[in-house]
Order: sequence, then structure tokens, then C-alpha cells
Amino acid sequence: MTTPSPEQTTPEPTSTSEEGYQKDLSRRHVQMIAIGGAIGTGLFLGAGSRLQVAGPSLAITYAICGLCAFMILRAMGELVMYRPSSGSFVTYAREFLGEGAAYAAGWFFFLNWAMTGIVDITAIALYIHYWPIFGAIPQWLIALGALVVVGAVNLTGVRYFGEIEFWFSLVKVLTLVIFLTVGGYILLSGTHVGPYTPGVHLITQSGGLFPHGVVASLMLIQGVIFAYAATELIGIAAGECDNPRKVVPNAVNSVIWRIIFFYVGSVTLLVCLMPWSAYHGGESPFVTFFHKLGLPASDSIMNFVVLTAALSSLNSGLYSTGRILRALALGGSAPSAMSKLNRNAVPYVGIGVTLFIYLVGVLMNYLYPTQIFEIVLSISSLGILGTWATILLCQLRLHRAIKRGRIAVTSFSMPGAPYTGWLTLAFLLLVLVMMAFDYPSGTITVGSIPILALIFYGGWVLLKRNQKEEDDEPTEAS
Repeated sequence: MTTPSPEQTTPEPTSTSEEGYQKDLSRRHVQMIAIGGAIGTGLFLGAGSRLQVAGPSLAITYAICGLCAFMILRAMGELVMYRPSSGSFVTYAREFLGEGAAYAAGWFFFLNWAMTGIVDITAIALYIHYWPIFGAIPQWLIALGALVVVGAVNLTGVRYFGEIEFWFSLVKVLTLVIFLTVGGYILLSGTHVGPYTPGVHLITQSGGLFPHGVVASLMLIQGVIFAYAATELIGIAAGECDNPRKVVPNAVNSVIWRIIFFYVGSVTLLVCLMPWSAYHGGESPFVTFFHKLGLPASDSIMNFVVLTAALSSLNSGLYSTGRILRALALGGSAPSAMSKLNRNAVPYVGIGVTLFIYLVGVLMNYLYPTQIFEIVLSISSLGILGTWATILLCQLRLHRAIKRGRIAVTSFSMPGAPYTGWLTLAFLLLVLVMMAFDYPSGTITVGSIPILALIFYGGWVLLKRNQKEEDDEPTEAS
């Protein structure tokens, strides 16, 4: 007699989850959260400078890193099928790795999004300053305005977060679809792009696939991998989605095709429309292409697209950190106040803590408007690697429990487990090692690991000591 799977035995709540959240995210919301997390400024802006380093082989680098991101998503998908939770990897780490691991994973995730959010509000201000009409408005004031708007959306309810995220993601997807359609037509028709005749010959005549060598392309992995940051948000969103065990597998499986289509397809098309040397850092390669076509206002259009990408990231950061901080609080790894929900079933205290960190970012925009990007950007990468490693380790423990018969088989198991999990972990470790050789930012970032570990350990010890004192108080009084 076979043991029924959790999908068969656990009834799906219709409106409220076991954790007290409203299940107001629809199928289209979750689909767009998954797609939007895989498409960001790393493609729209970062591809220009990366083409200068790697040339046409950038498409291969995106494919390799995309496969890694997909495996992380599949690991998350299996965990969701086991038990959906808005606490996501913190909840899973608590069960499979222990409370100490949940504490470290949750606070590493918070560190990532706290730093990313500061970068996002800085980027939003810079993108809005691109238009001369807003030039007289101080950078810090624009950053504050963006924070107020996105904060209000998140505190109102998860449905509004999902709706805003849907439209932000739709802008990014439509932009790439338009480019692929126009670029594909020009490539097939042989229409000139400026002085260039499109075709595969632009690759062979410009140094081939690896114009600067294979090593240069490999070293780019440690930067490209972070273009897929935020894909893990689908695991958090699953806890507030109706029927997640049906929606999540479809959303996860669609990501790999989107990665191939949008990332690999876009870069391949770019280098077939113009030689890779025609693109450069500081300008989106899509803007470069449309400029050569003579499309008016292409730079303003692309500036709007990357503005929505930054707003989407800020929106997601507030949403996810609120839920993760609440999951930490429910397990005793954060102050208990962070577990509170408002009448809209929103963890308002956790979101408020993140908003406070972002306000510090607004202050930094006032004090250091030119250096803030570099100050916080590299640190967030450690949080991303820590989060992804936790997801993989939890899936490996889940797989072992399934093999031993302690947990029923899920209907969305990770392909090639456990070997793919270990290989993906090894890949993340390789990325960390490569970061150490990226002087000076990567060296500083990796060098800060012992300091962060000491801070986290000290916070853990202090929190547990305070909890023990609170538990002992009634006994002493009696």
C-alpha cells in the first residue's frame, strides 16, 4: 500500500493560510512573479558592459547561470509541494537543518534585500533624474517618494502587491518580446542596422565566440549569476497563493524556457544584429540597437523599463522581508513583535523594519549620492548565495527523508536529485571563490564573511539568552 502524498492528504485552504495570511495571489500573479524575478536590470543594463568582456559567449554564460537558477527553483518547488509556507526557506531550514540554520538563512536573506533595496531606491532616483524635467528635485527626495508609495502598497494587502508586480513584470516581458520580434524581422530580412548587415557572420568576423578567451567569459559568471536574484520569491509567494501545489510547478517549469528565450535569445540576437564591439557599458544594448535603427525616444522608453524593474525589485524586497522576518519571529529567531499582522493580514512590523533600513538608504542618498551604489551592492551578493545554498541544503535533506520513507514522495521532485543539488552547491561555492579574485569589490565582500558570521552568532547567542531569561522568570517568581 503506497503512502499518500501531502498533495493528496492536505486540503487547500480557500482564503486564509495556516500562518494567517490571506491567499489573494492568483495564478497570473505567481506566474509573473516567477518571470519578473528572472528578468531584471542585469539584462536591460548590464548586458552592454558584459558584451565588452565576453562577446557573443555571454549567451553561453547566461545559459549556464540560468541552469543553476532553474535548479534552485526546482529545489524550492519540491519544498513547496511538500508544504507551502510564506516562511519559505526559513521554515524549511528550521525543520531540516535546525533553528540555528533558520536564523542564519533568514537574516542573510534580510541582509540581501536590505542592501538591494537601498540600491533600488538609489537607482529609481537616478533613472527619474534622467529626464530633465525632474532634474531640480533632490535625489534623496525622489528616493523617499518611491519608498512611501511602495511601502503603502505593501501595507495595504498582498493582492495589491501581486497586482503591481504583475504589471511591472508585464512591462519587462513586453519590452523583450518587442525587441525579439523587431530584431528577428530585421535579421531575416537583411535590413541594415546603421553600417552593419545582420547575420551570423558578425560573430565570426569579430573574433569568434570567445574574442577575449574562455577564461574571460568564465570570470564573468560571478557577476552574471546575480542577474537571476529574486527568482526564489516564488517560494514565499506560494504561501499566499490559492492552490499553490497546482500553480507553482507550472510557474517554475516556465522559468527555464523564459531564460532561454529572453536571456540567451536576446543576447544571441544582439550579436547577430551588430558586432559585440558596438555595444558598451553605461548604455543598454537595446537602446544602442534602436538608436542605430533611428527609433525616436528609444533611450527614454528603455529608461522607463529599467525604472519599472527597479520599482519591482523594491516592491518585492518589502514583501519578502516582511514574511521572512515574521517566520524568524515565530521560531524565536527574531523579536516577537515582528510576528504581528495588521487587519489586512500583512506583517506590518517586519515591513516597517525594512522601511526603516531603506530610510537609512535615503539618508545615504543625501550624504553620499555618488558612492552609495558601490557601498551596498556587493554586500547583497552574500545574502543571495546564502539563501540559495539554504534552499538546496533543505531539498537535499527532504530528498534523504523521502528515500528513507519518513516523508511521502512529492509529485514535483527535483530532477537528478541528489546529484544535481550537490553540483549546484558546488557551482555556488565556485562563484564565491571567483568573487574573491574580483578586486577590490569582491575581495572586500568575501573578506567580510567572518565579520558577518561573528555578528550573526553574537545576535543568536544574545537572543537565546534573553529568551531563556524570559522563560525562567515565572519559575523564579514562584
